[in-house]
Amino acid sequence: MARDLGDVIHHFLPPSDAPAATADCESPTIPEVPTPRTDRPAALPVVALPVGERSVVRAAYAWNLAVEVARQGASVTLLAPACSDSAMLWPPPGRGPVGAEVVVHTAQNLAELAAAAVELAANRAADAAEGGVILACVPPTWFAQAEADCALLRWVLLFTAPDARELRENYALVKRIVATHAGARVGITIHGVRRVGDAEAAFTRLAGVASRHLSHPLESYGFLVDDLHVYRAIVSRRPIGLEHPQSRAARALRDVARLLLDDARISAVA
Repeated sequence: MARDLGDVIHHFLPPSDAPAATADCESPTIPEVPTPRTDRPAALPVVALPVGERSVVRAAYAWNLAVEVARQGASVTLLAPACSDSAMLWPPPGRGPVGAEVVVHTAQNLAELAAAAVELAANRAADAAEGGVILACVPPTWFAQAEADCALLRWVLLFTAPDARELRENYALVKRIVATHAGARVGITIHGVRRVGDAEAAFTRLAGVASRHLSHPLESYGFLVDDLHVYRAIVSRRPIGLEHPQSRAARALRDVARLLLDDARISAVA
């Protein structure tokens, strides 16, 4: 069953009985401590994040999402091709804040990047006591090269703004992915919204079109708010969750990371 935004909206809103608070004074959500695992997955799940060469905001979200996954105690590696301009927004390759790792690969196409992701997924699993995930940043044009068994088509997370142009572009990408891999798991995170209703309307529109024309469900991974702290973090090259942990942007990223990690842990043991 497809997961709708309504199914996860409780992650992003304070309890109904919670007192009203401003974005700058509200206490951050404290993640639950996961139960220690005694087993290890053979490989970590791989999630493809389409990030274009000039997609500064998407690149920033990708890195900040990796940091938030690491802050919840999980293993996370952000993988990107060396030809991507996005790497300039991130720390140098290696372990960064709270253990989030950046790996820049010489891959020149989707097949080479997929092979690198699969290798990382196997190598990092041995040390992933609390689970984890490989986040692979993929130039959107590379999906045209995909073959049906490509590891980067199995699980894709799209960041989209709620405006009509971006929704059309992301629908075209969903169509391309599904045409190649009918069983692809496609998640949607709406970014750049100020109201919950805007995120709900955007997801409903995109998911409805995909259901009608592609017969393919989309899963909601919530929304990321339009917050000045996002742009400050881009300029400073510092994670939002470390620089401004009580901001709306940090809390929203934390909840998206929790949803992603919960599904990654389920996938790892399935």
